[in-house]
Amino acid sequence: MTSILQPVNTTEAVKRPGRWLALSVLVLAVLLVAVDATVLGLATPYISEDLKPSGTQLLWIGDVYSFVIAGLLVSMGSLGDRIGRKRILLVGAAAFGAISVLNAYATTPEMMIAARALLGVAGATLMPATLALIRNLFHDPRERSLAVGIWGATASAGTAVGPIVGGFLLEHFWWGSVFLINLPVMAVLVVVGIKMLPESRNPHPGPWDLASVVLSLVGMVAIVYAVKELASHGLTGETVAAGVLGAASLYWFVRRQLTLPTPLLDMRLFRKRGFSGAVLADLLTILGLSGLVFFLSQYLQLVQGRGPFEAGLAELPAAIGAVAAGLIAGRAARRFSVRAVVSGGLAAVGLALAALTVIDQSTGYPLLGAALLVVGIGAGFSFTITADVILSSVPKEQAGAASAVSETAYELGAALGIAVLGSIVTGVYRGFAGPAGTPEAAHESLGGAVEAATDLPAQTSEAMLDAARQSFVDGLTIAAGAGAAVLLAAAVAAWFMLRNQRLDSRP
Repeated sequence: MTSILQPVNTTEAVKRPGRWLALSVLVLAVLLVAVDATVLGLATPYISEDLKPSGTQLLWIGDVYSFVIAGLLVSMGSLGDRIGRKRILLVGAAAFGAISVLNAYATTPEMMIAARALLGVAGATLMPATLALIRNLFHDPRERSLAVGIWGATASAGTAVGPIVGGFLLEHFWWGSVFLINLPVMAVLVVVGIKMLPESRNPHPGPWDLASVVLSLVGMVAIVYAVKELASHGLTGETVAAGVLGAASLYWFVRRQLTLPTPLLDMRLFRKRGFSGAVLADLLTILGLSGLVFFLSQYLQLVQGRGPFEAGLAELPAAIGAVAAGLIAGRAARRFSVRAVVSGGLAAVGLALAALTVIDQSTGYPLLGAALLVVGIGAGFSFTITADVILSSVPKEQAGAASAVSETAYELGAALGIAVLGSIVTGVYRGFAGPAGTPEAAHESLGGAVEAATDLPAQTSEAMLDAARQSFVDGLTIAAGAGAAVLLAAAVAAWFMLRNQRLDSRP
């Protein structure tokens, strides 16, 4: 009798009622984070004009969110496994909305950096919880692939909605308004999520090890800080100290996880080649993309003279490509292979970045738009499949911690990309030779040069801006070339590490 009834019970477990409605709530959290990440790039010129940060402070504003979130993702993912993923998602969403207000009303560069750091603490609770809940909502592998594709497509849609809505707000209101758009999304997420989301947690979680939390945070933040300082100022005593501290902290974190009966992160997951390959592909992809994307909005606005709304529309092809690719990625990986889809996607992104090495101040939109479309398609295929591989590699009880590893690779890659590639752009830019009378502030950032030009004679202003813009473009093309090399290397690594990896077709 038990054997007769078993298929019915399995089917009920696989086809959980209300799972698609619950997914619609989860993607709101993804939308919240994606919109926040994209509007910052558009708002950067206005923040530069209002708060007058130095070049280093501007980089901190851009990457401190990633520093903090990368340091806390594993801890928060593990905490969600223990106290409940629904609970930590809703608390994190409410905090994310409240802290967005602090970002909107920051009055100094230091206050802005602190507000971005706090936003990272709240953001660390969101992404691992959404992926972990998808792992527990969808037990049918084909349905889960589609759900992950929708999850990724929503993140891509957020990258499109963010610049367009943010551009409209920047043209009609002050720059802080772009952060306030988080509030209505957060409110809907919390109110609807309370009713629609099922709670899930590890039934035998063990204690949450605070020492591991501290080691993870200190290690990640110190390592990324050391990389940023090395790229900006070369090898110094402070850089070496930060690097040693970070490496030592991460070493002891790993040692501690191997000895704890219930670790924050099961290090044995990395023995699976598919899991490790997917994580590495995510990290290298974002590293190659993020520094370029951070400066692309400045190129469109401050070099080509587009308004914020027009600049947002100009970046739309990347999101369209990513949405389309994300929705069919699972089917493509099952028809061909995981490594073919991931490696092909990464190679496409690398070639598109290589095409951007030929841009200049007057490059027409067809080249930019085509390159962004290819970037979106390639990234959509790659990110969707690697997320699916990571989720399917672990039991559902560990879904939060495994999802956090995926998101940590993403955020660490973003921080490293902004630090390394961003420092390339900044370093090349600062070397521009302006005419006599060029103020020192103009060498800090292109936004600073545009602002300084308003106080100079017309002839001096025009000459200075032309030199500054050309230097900025030179830095951008070098960064694009470096990003292309990273993406092509990631494609080769994924081809070997994801060999024989398959997406399941049966529950």
